Amino acid sequence: MARKEKALYKRILLKLSGEALLGGQSSGVDPAVADYIANEIKSLNDLNVQIAIVIGGGNIFRGIEASAKGMDRTTADYMGMLATVINSLALQSALEKREIPTRVQSSIEMREIAEPFIQRKALSHLEKGRVVIFAGGTGNPFFSTDTAASLRAMEIRADVIMKATKVDGVYDSDPVKNKSAVMFKSISYIDVLTKNLKVMDSTAITLCRDNALPIIVFNMQKKGNIRSAVCGKKIGTYVGE
Repeated sequence: MARKEKALYKRILLKLSGEALLGGQSSGVDPAVADYIANEIKSLNDLNVQIAIVIGGGNIFRGIEASAKGMDRTTADYMGMLATVINSLALQSALEKREIPTRVQSSIEMREIAEPFIQRKALSHLEKGRVVIFAGGTGNPFFSTDTAASLRAMEIRADVIMKATKVDGVYDSDPVKNKSAVMFKSISYIDVLTKNLKVMDSTAITLCRDNALPIIVFNMQKKGNIRSAVCGKKIGTYVGE
């Protein structure tokens, strides 16, 4: 009889980029990709893992790029936050098609489509087995969704941040451009910062370091990777002390 897998982490925060929802499209949400991500999340169900999610909005609108082209940065960032709400609703729909109860909480109040972010309510949802998607970033301009992910992870007392990417982990250089790039199995927060490795932005990394919150960077496009990582298998790169 096969031994049942056991989760190493009981409460996780999954950080997804908006670009993860693109699929083969140039912009917007590919429903097939949203379905794939929902199936990967569903694979954690029998492990009784509590799951929170933060998703970016870069597949729809990137505030920092619009700002560089002359748009007011505050306005551009708020537009980017609204893009994260669209992505959150798309992922919620994909999850609920699989009968996974899901709540979207937004840092920007829009009661008709999402709950306001309330820490105690988020914790209650998680404890009841609901997936909670945090939309709207931090609710403040000049902060990325990476920082929002670190902040929300602290607030819900997550065991780990699972940072989903399209490569296998953290490399010493871009593995897409440099075929000789070397992947780190583990790396310290300070090395991520000093080597300027693009894991998450420096504010997010510093927040994780100051609160001893580990980050696992893994390839979400490989089926089963998130479940393996949650069960403690050596998947991707571990960022910690």
